[in-house]
Amino acid sequence: MLVFTVYPIVASLYYSFTDYAVVSRPHWVGLNNYSFMFVHDDRFWIAMKNTLIFAVMSVPTSLVLSIAVAVLLNLRLRGMSIYRAAIYLPTVMPAVASSIVWLWLMDPQYGVANDILRRVGLPTIGWFADPKWSKPSFAFIGLWGIGSAVVIFLAGLQDVPESLHEAAELDGAGALKRFWHVTLPMLTPTIFFNLVMSLIGAFSLFTSVFVITRGSGGPADSTLVYSLLLYINAFSYFKMGYASAMAWVLFMIVSLATFIVFRTSGRWVYYGGGSVG
Repeated sequence: MLVFTVYPIVASLYYSFTDYAVVSRPHWVGLNNYSFMFVHDDRFWIAMKNTLIFAVMSVPTSLVLSIAVAVLLNLRLRGMSIYRAAIYLPTVMPAVASSIVWLWLMDPQYGVANDILRRVGLPTIGWFADPKWSKPSFAFIGLWGIGSAVVIFLAGLQDVPESLHEAAELDGAGALKRFWHVTLPMLTPTIFFNLVMSLIGAFSLFTSVFVITRGSGGPADSTLVYSLLLYINAFSYFKMGYASAMAWVLFMIVSLATFIVFRTSGRWVYYGGGSVG
């Protein structure tokens, strides 16, 4: 813990106030890294904008789809264990390998995705090569890895007391009303957990963007997300002090977002005896 966790955290905080190029000793510059980041670095704001847009696209979509898939997997049908395994399987696939697969599938000229669009008479899409479609494309391929969230939602669904559904059914509630007034409120603690994890994951997006864009964040910086810019500053420009400052700004942003979710959870998270409060 001291060597691999505590020391790197403390060291990165110190380096964030220095001019540190790895090969030379760090030189104290105070708040210069932070002032340059917010005032002079245009790419910082581009990366921040791209990351926020990606988070807005991916987090609600992944949560809704995860709940929908979990509800389907909760049905009592023959062979359901096979479907559950198939949904979870992509999460254990290495991120680099899956990114390469998606790069091939969504290639603008030779990819399977555009081939299907041509066959049904629809216009083809530039996917990762088009600035308009690049961020939606990454949000789309992120849905392929919702298996972990689906498993957690599935566990939450199985904890919903059957007696509540029976009581609602006796009162004349249909399937949709039972889901909205019984299942969903009982599922809010699980939604709360997956929401926090999805936010952290959205702000930490790196591997797929790095592999598919070859570390450039293109086209036209449309996929230059925060973590990728941090990596470029640290390992391409060797601005380790500046990259450390970026890491701490990211930590504060994620902490603020998580704090807001925790503070508002008392209004919508239900824990059986009442809200989280």
